[in-house]
Amino acid sequence: MEIDASTGQTRIAIVTAERLYPCLTAHLAGIGGRLKSVPEDFVVEEIPAFALTGQGSHLYLLVEKRDLSHEQMLRHIAKSLRIPRGDVGTAGMKDRRAVTRQFVSVPAACEPLLPSLETDGLRVLSATRHPTKLKTGKLKGNRFSILLRDAPENAAELAKPIGERLLAVGFPNYFGSQRFGIDDETLSLGLRLLRGETQPRDLPGARRKFLLRLSLSSVQSWLFNRCLAERIEAGDAARIIPGDVLQVCASGGLFVSEEPGIDQQRLDAGEVAVTGPMFGPKMKLPLGEPFQREQAVLQQLQLSLDAFARFPKLTSGTRRPYLVRPESLMITEEADGLHFEFALPAGAYATELLREFVKA
Repeated sequence: MEIDASTGQTRIAIVTAERLYPCLTAHLAGIGGRLKSVPEDFVVEEIPAFALTGQGSHLYLLVEKRDLSHEQMLRHIAKSLRIPRGDVGTAGMKDRRAVTRQFVSVPAACEPLLPSLETDGLRVLSATRHPTKLKTGKLKGNRFSILLRDAPENAAELAKPIGERLLAVGFPNYFGSQRFGIDDETLSLGLRLLRGETQPRDLPGARRKFLLRLSLSSVQSWLFNRCLAERIEAGDAARIIPGDVLQVCASGGLFVSEEPGIDQQRLDAGEVAVTGPMFGPKMKLPLGEPFQREQAVLQQLQLSLDAFARFPKLTSGTRRPYLVRPESLMITEEADGLHFEFALPAGAYATELLREFVKA
């Protein structure tokens, strides 16, 4: 950490680049290659968490966007339909440099204006009514179809043992570097807010709610990444330590491991997952060594658990699995490169899975 002499505020001296987070398969050679040469190389499709009823006061639009950021999409939809941006509901943010298909909810009264949404970067594929607005996180997961270009001739051979390892134990569930903003500006803002160096009233009124949520979440994400990185560096990412908080994969329920021998068998079978911290007052705390490790990472940013109680609605706290197993992972050779197909649960980053293969 450094202190800015002109402002007296803490300035971050932390590296958040993805390439500096350790890979789980560092002992296996990477294949290199290029991602997202064109948007069509990275195709994402949402897996909805519930079925639409066909009736109600909200209209669920299945939209396809190309090379368009989440914020650009929201602004365009709100402007075209003449509604406040807050009336537009989405389950999650999608990559910009990609072709993505996702659901967006708007008031049903907007239906006559739907033709105005069509642009080169956005298409409406379907429109279905539903009683409630789409909320953040109401998503089962995402399916991916990704082409890795300029891979070497033996790419498929190199990829095979990596894929087998990730299917057996999972890949590091890091948050992507886009979470922290250009030059870590989003992370820096979140830290200043948590330390009281910046107040919510100091943020632009029109974007205050968005910036608060994004920047505070950025700090939680960085802390999770650092805890996960230290587990991998210690060789403990796929090993249960007494006191770990585990998540039951089928139900999402959390419990503290008191019988690591039995729980390790369940972990190896994919029944439970070891979780890391998304710090906040409602987060379930681990015990013993895991607790001490998490507290040490928290102190790296000169923070305490009490700091997150300043924003109880935005940083209530939760747990996040350290490792995630991809579903239906298929890797095939094509003329233009290596093609990956797989599905991930909501919140997991496809780029972090691919980083285990690329290692560049």
